[in-house]
Amino acid sequence: LSHTHSDCCCYHNSPKSYILLKTWDPALKKRDDFEDILEERRSSSDLRYALRCYVPVVYKGIAPCKPGVLKTAVLQSDRLRHVVAEMSKETGESADVIREEASGILEEMAHRLRLGTVRFFAYSLSKAFKALFQRVRVNEDGIQRLQQSIQEHPVVLLPSHRSYMDFLIMSYILYTYDLSLPVIAAGMDFLGMKIVGEMLRMSGAFFIRRSFGGDKLYWAVFSEYVKTMLRNGYAPIEFFLEGTRSRTCKSLTPKLGLLNIVMEPFFKGEVFDVSLVPISISYERVLEEALYARELLGVPKPKESTSGLLKARKILSEDYGSIHVYFGHPVSLRSLAQGRINRSQYNLLPRHIPRRPSQETQAFVNETAYRLVRLQEENMVLRPWVLVAALLLQNPDGVDMERLVEQTSWLRGLAVSFGAFLDWPGNTKAVASSLALHTGLVRTEGGRAQLAMEPKEPGSPEEDLFDRAASVLSCASYRNQILHVFLRPALLGMAMQMAEASRKDDIYSCFSFLRDVFSNEFILCPGGTVQDFDEACYMLTKCAAVHVQKQEVVATEKGQRILSFLTSLFQPFLKGYQVGPAPFLELVDYPRHFCFLGFLPSLTCYEALSSDVQKNALAALLRMKVVRKLKV
Repeated sequence: LSHTHSDCCCYHNSPKSYILLKTWDPALKKRDDFEDILEERRSSSDLRYALRCYVPVVYKGIAPCKPGVLKTAVLQSDRLRHVVAEMSKETGESADVIREEASGILEEMAHRLRLGTVRFFAYSLSKAFKALFQRVRVNEDGIQRLQQSIQEHPVVLLPSHRSYMDFLIMSYILYTYDLSLPVIAAGMDFLGMKIVGEMLRMSGAFFIRRSFGGDKLYWAVFSEYVKTMLRNGYAPIEFFLEGTRSRTCKSLTPKLGLLNIVMEPFFKGEVFDVSLVPISISYERVLEEALYARELLGVPKPKESTSGLLKARKILSEDYGSIHVYFGHPVSLRSLAQGRINRSQYNLLPRHIPRRPSQETQAFVNETAYRLVRLQEENMVLRPWVLVAALLLQNPDGVDMERLVEQTSWLRGLAVSFGAFLDWPGNTKAVASSLALHTGLVRTEGGRAQLAMEPKEPGSPEEDLFDRAASVLSCASYRNQILHVFLRPALLGMAMQMAEASRKDDIYSCFSFLRDVFSNEFILCPGGTVQDFDEACYMLTKCAAVHVQKQEVVATEKGQRILSFLTSLFQPFLKGYQVGPAPFLELVDYPRHFCFLGFLPSLTCYEALSSDVQKNALAALLRMKVVRKLKV
């Protein structure tokens, strides 16, 4: 929708626009059914499973490439020879020395996939998953779509990233269904784990530095390695669009480096198409929940080590509920680029000569990345606990069980109408079973449920504050999993509160401002303000919360409860953005809209202590030129 806001915000009078809006509605999407892959594992031999005949389907029937052959292809590529020759001219070093350095980089980076190691992991992970999880559920229709794609085009797997368990569960599932095992981009941190790091390498991981700086040779080796694997379709390439695990369990702003690399062979006409597969991995209980809360409060992340892994064995005695893995529809890069990218520009230079992407290409890659993360969000499977967590955070003093069940049922209906992908037990004990699974975060006594915020041991006021904040942030990480469902209607509700009037243009202006403020916090596609506003109007009209007229947006009597809940749901972020930039408030000319954040009712908001909220608040102020960054 590229036309103006006034043209676009009248879907109630335009059948064509209304039909278009209906296509946005996730509630109308048909989603696949799931199968529990642990069910068979519980009744048959894990050893037989690990040693079974494994003959995966491959790209165009080609034979898998041995790691040594792949390295030779990279080192002898025209691209790397060109970069080596250029660097030799620039530095005066001999080409042989630079080639030796490139060989060392590749040796450190490259995977050495071996079936024997894969079988060992298949056996070990079967034992671990059966101990940790009640179910690992997979949409088999998605597996069939992936199987077809692997045979036709190079495939890039793009899972969401909430846990270290993500890449293990991905390889386990592909092995289970006789699909080609992926080669996985992993951080160098894992190489510090003796034995385990090399075992990960032999199960398909290739290791990259967190940042390359201006290391031209490293970038050339890395990009050529990835593109060689993609061009030849040796195996699906897997990486995390978010770049790192989300400590808050909501989607992070996508990183574009690897996505740029895997798209380039298509732009240059080296492959006919590339299939991009968004994958949503949903955890009923995240293994790292306590660790994440501490990291958000400033405790340094523990270094990955084999000894740390061995100490973590105690988690095998705990129950982490279910995992849902949803393989989305493969997205054709060729279809996405149709009419958007002029590929003839890539014919002006030989393919092996590196070139900076044009602004047109950068915008396309960025838009595609946001679109893929939104697809991940839409297919996240939500369990009852995320709704319960949202309600408990709004009732810090506790709530009667009977009322909690009633509120959860009401919220379930609202979430479904907004398109949430809920997995709800077929009994009346959904709330009770959720509370039982999360006894570390909530306590129930005397017919009431309340967040477990009391310190386990008496300590200093600072330690008590830390413990309470950690408990709130752990619970908030589950509530965050459903925020994408309510985000756009909530922004509209908050905009109506800010505008203090029903005039549509005023509300749209406030909506646009809030969307801009929170564009680092949530997945809001650049340039999508009009579409998001119309989507919010549609959602709230559908549940009879607002009445949209040509020039006005008016809350209905029924809508008061819905709008009150939505604004309360996002109030911790408003409060966090008020408190986070507090040191700057007297030093800058604060815009009128930002002052709105200070007029909220006073509340104790532990989420304002989250380093993630503080970082995003400061990024928003910098981007909106409220503050400026100086090197001193």
